[in-house]
Amino acid sequence: MKMYDDFCAALLNPNALCPDGITSNNGDVGRRFSVYRNNVQSGLINALATSYPVVSQLVGEAFFQAMAQMFIAKFPPDNPVMSTYGGQFADFIKGFAPADSLPYLSDIARLERLCVQAFHAADVCAVNPQLLARALNNPQGLAQLHLQLHPGVAAMHSPYAIAALWAAHQPQGQIQGLDPRQPQSTLVLRHGLRVEVFAVSSGCAAFVRLIKDGNGLGPAAEHALEADPDFDLGQALALLIAHGAITGLHPCCEVSP
Repeated sequence: MKMYDDFCAALLNPNALCPDGITSNNGDVGRRFSVYRNNVQSGLINALATSYPVVSQLVGEAFFQAMAQMFIAKFPPDNPVMSTYGGQFADFIKGFAPADSLPYLSDIARLERLCVQAFHAADVCAVNPQLLARALNNPQGLAQLHLQLHPGVAAMHSPYAIAALWAAHQPQGQIQGLDPRQPQSTLVLRHGLRVEVFAVSSGCAAFVRLIKDGNGLGPAAEHALEADPDFDLGQALALLIAHGAITGLHPCCEVSP
C-alpha cells in the first residue's frame, strides 16, 4: 500500500518527484510520470471548470486553475464519477484567502453545485394535473397534505444577489447595474433537460426547503410565513406546478424518499 499511497500523493503534488518503484520500458520514467500527472491534474481542473463555469468567469481562467489545483491537492476524487467531484469546493473557496475580495464567490459555487445535482437528478414524472388540482381544492385535507418534489429541486438563501450574478454570466446576460450586495433567495429546478434558476422570495425558498425535508403543506406554509410575512403560497405552488416540480401527493406523514 505504501507504493500506492506514494503514487497518489505524487500525482496530486506537481512538484513531487516520480515515486520509487515506477518503471518504464520506453523513455525516461520521470518525464513520462510528469506527463501522466499533468493529464490527471488537467482532467480534474477541467471537471471543476465544467461544474463551476460562473466561478471561473468571475475569477478568470488563471486564478481558477491555481485555486483548483490547490483544491485538488486537498480534496482528491473519491469515486470515478466526475460529475460528483467538487462537492467541497464552496467551503474551500470560503476559506481561500486570495478570493476574499469576492465574498459572494462561495455562494455562487453552492448554487452551481445545486445546478449540477439538478441536471443529474433522477427523472421523475410530474403528478397528474387533475389529481393535483383536486387535492389542492380540498380544504379539509390541505393542511395535512404532503408534497413530493422532483429530486432536482433545491433552494438556498444568500446575503448576496447570487441568482442575478448567475444570470448575468449566462449567454446574453447583462451585468450593468447589478449590485451583488443585495440578499437573494434562489430556486433551482430541472424542467425536462433544462436546469433553471429563479430568484424567489425568502418565504418561497424556506417553503421549498421545508417541503423537501418532509413537512406537510400546512406547517411548511406557516413556517414560511414566519420567515417572510409576504410569502404567497399560491405563487409558490404555481411556480412549482408550472415547471413540473411536484411529483407526488401524500395525505399522511409518510413521504417516499
